[in-house]
Amino acid sequence: MARPITLFTGQWADLPFEKVAELAAGWGYDGLEIACWGDHLDVWKAAEDPAYLDSRREILDRYGLKVWTISNHLKGQAVCDDPIDARHAAILPAQVWGDGDPEGVRQRAAEEMKLTARAAAALGVDTVVGFTGSSIWKYVAMFPPASQEMVDAGYRDFADRWNPILDVFDEVGVRFAHEVHPSEIAYDYWTTVAALEAIGHREAFGLNWDPSHFVWQDLDPVGFMWDFRDRIYHVDCKDAKRQVGNGRNGRLGSHLPWADPRRGWDFVSTGHGDVPWEACFRMLNTIGYTGPISVEWEDAGMDRLIGAPEALEFVRRLAFDKPEAAFDSAFAAG
Repeated sequence: MARPITLFTGQWADLPFEKVAELAAGWGYDGLEIACWGDHLDVWKAAEDPAYLDSRREILDRYGLKVWTISNHLKGQAVCDDPIDARHAAILPAQVWGDGDPEGVRQRAAEEMKLTARAAAALGVDTVVGFTGSSIWKYVAMFPPASQEMVDAGYRDFADRWNPILDVFDEVGVRFAHEVHPSEIAYDYWTTVAALEAIGHREAFGLNWDPSHFVWQDLDPVGFMWDFRDRIYHVDCKDAKRQVGNGRNGRLGSHLPWADPRRGWDFVSTGHGDVPWEACFRMLNTIGYTGPISVEWEDAGMDRLIGAPEALEFVRRLAFDKPEAAFDSAFAAG
């Protein structure tokens, strides 16, 4: 059976959950990767009222959609971040932000991630996607120079804060898929190696593979998938377009907004950028990934009501089964 294709609802959280379900079903998506913000999924309500999750299921059933994954990037970000500041106040709900005391924010964010694992289990979902935050991302520019001791302390901080969260994931039989992404504890190849070592390669912690974050850093998304093949717990499809080479546009984006032509890169609609999609999907077959393919539609230069169905068509064309799987399916059908 072909891998299901879902729509990540994070970029649609300004719309009611039911409206997003209606749109996704009308376009032909198989399900949703539900974000834990907006009104899409509130894990605190899920913990307090069992009927709340029934209301989410009812909407999904009404539109013929499934859910394999939920995501909580925003609260995961606050677990390890330093500094905690106005940027976090803008993305966190009141019950996590509280009085804004940084350590209190981190502790409440950690509690929400535990609740997220429990909500996933109650929904019958076995994977949560998200960010981890990082106390050492602030050292990436490396001046003034950061000592190795400072960097090592950042990985210890990550392990100390996330191991208790992962204990709950283990308890309820759910896995965490960290999205390797700039600003996180694991943002490229070698930081992913270091993060896995920091938590002792425990099974509860894996990766959400999103090739866009590798392409704009000049990393190989296909080779990354092979090397970490036992940790690819979820797949997001998002494209990136590099706009460097003219002597002006920098890889780091120059503090310019999305879609500004002076940036060195931007997220674009899937199939419009520099991700080697056919090679990526062939590698997904090679490593035996059978989970959902989630479209994370994010393109400031295109109307999302046009881009999301276009991305679905593109991904469905490429997300082919292995040849033997397709043959077996055809043979079984007679």
